[in-house]
Amino acid sequence: MSEEREDLTFANYGIAVRELAQLVADDDYRPDMILAIARGGLFVAGSLGYALGVKNLYVMNVEFYTGVDERLDVPVMLPPFVDFVDTHASRILIADDVADTGHTLEYVRSFCEGKVAEVRSAVVYEKPQSIVKCDYVWKRTDKWIEFPWSKEPPLAQGQTSVLDA
Repeated sequence: MSEEREDLTFANYGIAVRELAQLVADDDYRPDMILAIARGGLFVAGSLGYALGVKNLYVMNVEFYTGVDERLDVPVMLPPFVDFVDTHASRILIADDVADTGHTLEYVRSFCEGKVAEVRSAVVYEKPQSIVKCDYVWKRTDKWIEFPWSKEPPLAQGQTSVLDA
């Protein structure tokens, strides 16, 4: 990984997510629902939902990263769990901020397969080492990414993970 950093501002995020949504729209993909991978994917999913006119947003909380370049051995799904009911004919768009290793996206994609008709993924950034090649990517980089929502340290320390409890 490069020592340089990709610095995404909130202003550039607005441009990025609008262009990402345009890629989806230009491909004539009309998802019935958008599944956010929490936490970074929450911003992306909400933004894509507005840009694509999709109101059905779901959240899946997956723990994998525990710090900068620190990970668990495998991704772990945390409660509350997504319960797909009557979704076999649905098209789903998985949204996240970055496909770094791709293990989290692969975990979520595998979870969705067989429960919905079609699964596609959209990320703001995709790294070259990602095991998942996303369907929609705003930018590819090998740099560490500074996202506007995680640049600053937390103002208060809360429970960081169910795994810590």
